[in-house]
Amino acid sequence: MEHVEADILIIGSGGAGMFAAHHAANQDPNLKIIMSAKGLIGKCGCTRMVQGGYNVVLHPEDSIDKHFKDTMKGGGGINNQEMAWTLVNDAPKRIRELETKMGVFFDRNEDGTVHQKPFAGQSFDRTVHRGDLTGIEIISRMRDQLFAKPNVITWDEIRAVDLLIDEESQRLAGCLMLDNTTGEFVVVHAKSVIVGTGGAATMYKIATPSLEKAGDGMAMCYRAGTEFLDMEMMQFHPTGLLAENSRLNGGVLEEGLRGAGGYLKNSKGERFMQDYDPDRMERSTRDRVSRAAYMEIMAGRGTPLEGVYIDVSHLGKENVLKSFPGMVERCRDVDKDLSEDPVEISPAAHFQMGGVKVSTDCETEIPGLFVAGEDAGGVHGANRLGGNGVCDSTVFGARAGDAAASYVSNLTQDTNIPEAQVHSIIEDIIAPFEREEGENPFHIRNDLKSLMWESVGLVRNAKDLEYAVDQLSVLEDRVNRVSVKGSRKYNLTWQELLNVRNLVSVAKMVAGSALMRKESRGSHYREDYPESNDENWLNNIYIRKDENGDLSYEWRNVEQTRINVSEIEGYKIVAK
Repeated sequence: MEHVEADILIIGSGGAGMFAAHHAANQDPNLKIIMSAKGLIGKCGCTRMVQGGYNVVLHPEDSIDKHFKDTMKGGGGINNQEMAWTLVNDAPKRIRELETKMGVFFDRNEDGTVHQKPFAGQSFDRTVHRGDLTGIEIISRMRDQLFAKPNVITWDEIRAVDLLIDEESQRLAGCLMLDNTTGEFVVVHAKSVIVGTGGAATMYKIATPSLEKAGDGMAMCYRAGTEFLDMEMMQFHPTGLLAENSRLNGGVLEEGLRGAGGYLKNSKGERFMQDYDPDRMERSTRDRVSRAAYMEIMAGRGTPLEGVYIDVSHLGKENVLKSFPGMVERCRDVDKDLSEDPVEISPAAHFQMGGVKVSTDCETEIPGLFVAGEDAGGVHGANRLGGNGVCDSTVFGARAGDAAASYVSNLTQDTNIPEAQVHSIIEDIIAPFEREEGENPFHIRNDLKSLMWESVGLVRNAKDLEYAVDQLSVLEDRVNRVSVKGSRKYNLTWQELLNVRNLVSVAKMVAGSALMRKESRGSHYREDYPESNDENWLNNIYIRKDENGDLSYEWRNVEQTRINVSEIEGYKIVAK
């Protein structure tokens, strides 16, 4: 077992991890920084998959206040207002940094200004982009610049297993890692750790994220004892491509298609958003469009693949080919011509608004542990606006890097990792190799996906949620009975066990919180409580692991530090 020293360990190489590395390295070039990815640095994660763009106030007719109110409205009013304010205020700085320091090329208008396109749920067209494949541009440039920083060490295919705590000071002391290529463990003694691995939307049958995402960071933080909030809030993207028996199933067709004037139609050819949000139609927020599509499907007006259609053919073939080349190519992969024909889509699990409770500098209650990006909760409330995701990653990734570097520079006492703690985790992780017979983690994963889709999906009720909570305990017990054969090197069954173990942990928080919240708000819709109820539920649900290892819940009122939520028009769900 190898032991490695580092000042800062960054887990995850998406937008949050990359920006954290750049900012920490810039603060102090003498810091030893390790960035580790489960896959390949800069080639895995979801920031790379971002298509539509990045919300930022640049135009003189736009304003920080407008962006803030749009974010609060989209979030159903339960956002952490200081985090939302930080998001919209820091975004212009990060865009300038991306362009001038990272070399990112965003599309331009004829006069040389940055082009901004319309996205749903916004009062101004503020989404900057690079064609319809913005994420590849951002991550590729950031990755190239990272290699110019000699104090940043990058590790490919080394996954984080569990955070390690100094039992005396209760400060973070490092992380136990697993080298997927050798099957050997690595103990990283780190003064600070930044977690940015992304969420766990892959717990659902139809999902958009990269395949390696499994809520690893969230699960590790939960086991370490951090507090979570808003875990019931799971966003479903309204336009996931339907591709039967293909890994492309659920792949996102970007929001700009609707922003540009694309139509959503049911099997009868009707633009069904007329019945759900006649004012904004297809440019309504993701939660409302996804729910409307789901209800059309459930009402028997779905397509042959049990979805709905997106149709942009009326925008003109040449215009579609020029404006959305990446989306046209993606549809061609499943033998569909987006520029000429309607394409079948479905709501798909996409993004978690909930996550670890952090400060505006990404600090957790465990000294030395910072969490940024999708792993952290609070900024988006009950629903994230399209275009605010990569904005979140870069803004809070930068702040995490700055804060971690400052924390390390002010440390006066070393931490200690107890050997017993490390060996206990390892014994638990390798135990499946000792079992002659047992469960198959791939079967558990399939059962989890079906359970979450059917019982904790877009439309929820008490009966289904109670069933899900019970069944998740059964799945957790099955995870503890998995048997793994063969070598530890590149053992896909073992890797899937580690994935599904984390997914079930996060799913339990999602289902439990969804059962607790007896109202509808943002992405959380209860058919037995179909309206938003500010009198009882203008609050956040907090979760942590209690002394017995069970979920413990607490309700706290939303702190209205910058705006009274009642001043925001249209943030509630109102029953028809």
